Amino acid sequence: MEWLFAPFGVSFVERALVGGLLVSGICALAGTWVVLRGMAFLGDAMSHGMLPGVAAASLLNGSLFVGALLSAVAMALGVTALSRSPRLSQDTGIGLLFVGMLATGVILVSHSQSFAVDLTAFLFGDVLAVRPRDLAVLAAALCVAAVIAAAGHRSFVALAFDPRKARTLGMRPRAANALLLGLLTLAITASFHVVGTLLVFGLLIAPPAAVVLWARSVPAVMAGAALLGALSTFTGLLVSWHLGTAAGATIAATAVALFFLSALGAGLRDRRPRGAPARPGGSQRKEHEYSS
Repeated sequence: MEWLFAPFGVSFVERALVGGLLVSGICALAGTWVVLRGMAFLGDAMSHGMLPGVAAASLLNGSLFVGALLSAVAMALGVTALSRSPRLSQDTGIGLLFVGMLATGVILVSHSQSFAVDLTAFLFGDVLAVRPRDLAVLAAALCVAAVIAAAGHRSFVALAFDPRKARTLGMRPRAANALLLGLLTLAITASFHVVGTLLVFGLLIAPPAAVVLWARSVPAVMAGAALLGALSTFTGLLVSWHLGTAAGATIAATAVALFFLSALGAGLRDRRPRGAPARPGGSQRKEHEYSS
């Protein structure tokens, strides 16, 4: 069994494992709502929208985390403002901001010939370079994400399944949507330096998407997603160590592979004999299950 545990006896791999577990928890809390509300494109746009802040922080020798956070917040505020326009669809506004922020980042990067390595880390992450202070930041981010998820749970559920009902019940769907964007911003900003922006969705989307095929409540989806994210982190680091592959990419690929295994299992489960009655309840049953 030495091959299974020996890699985690190395200090930087051990820190990578702890960092990946913390990121898995953060992404489970935010990614559950991304999956339930179909917000994958928004999350992708926000992750790439961090590039201007990261590039500016690098050029000014500042904190990449702070630069990414400020840029992501600006992206979230822009999405919120444009979504209020009755003549523009939300996807159009997100796409315009996505291109604008990404272009601004590339322009800033072009002013620095030494930014290529940092840009590679931004895109693909460097989980094996996680430092003790990064773990502290991730732990704090997980605590904040847990508080936001708990405080906004009822509003998030109503917003995901019936926004008009949420407004009728006085849950202020706009405020709830802004809070949810804040949760997504926190998850992406905290995770990008571990698995990178191009791979962050391996942990943000794949575990919740795998669990939502089986679970019947939001807390169950979050708990299952955190467990699958942890399994993906452990397995990805183990495979990366023995095969010499990129650690962040291997973790993300493992998460996606687990999703397809889950989808296959769910497909086999749902196969019914021809002529068998359909499962009663439809979308109303689904809403009731996730609201409980």
